[in-house]
Amino acid sequence: QVQLVESGGGSVQPGGSLRLSCQLSGASLEYFAVAWFRQAPGMEREGISCIRRVRKFTKDATSVKGRFTMSMDIAKNTFYLQMNSLKPEDPAVYYCAADRRAGTCTFSGSLYDHWGHGTQVTVSS
Repeated sequence: QVQLVESGGGSVQPGGSLRLSCQLSGASLEYFAVAWFRQAPGMEREGISCIRRVRKFTKDATSVKGRFTMSMDIAKNTFYLQMNSLKPEDPAVYYCAADRRAGTCTFSGSLYDHWGHGTQVTVSS
């Protein structure tokens, strides 16, 4: 079955960088739309970034635009979230998500069929 496995979370100082990875198994990433979400304790899950293969469209949340960059490596069946200039408001559990409808690129979490288990990101001095 289709599974997403996340890695790369950790603790960094303000202004530091992390790269999150999400590897898809059970299917080819080539035929999926992919996204990253995050959820802080007591807060709703929010969309961060997404990519759709159809028309090669990308979308970023205003809160991370210019700091976070999403990318895909089809050969490795993996997609990434490069996070730079991390701020104190960025700590959360970050989730990767994928949908078989390759044209999807949305921050509505209910539209994604598959989810990773989450990886913790903390920012502290």
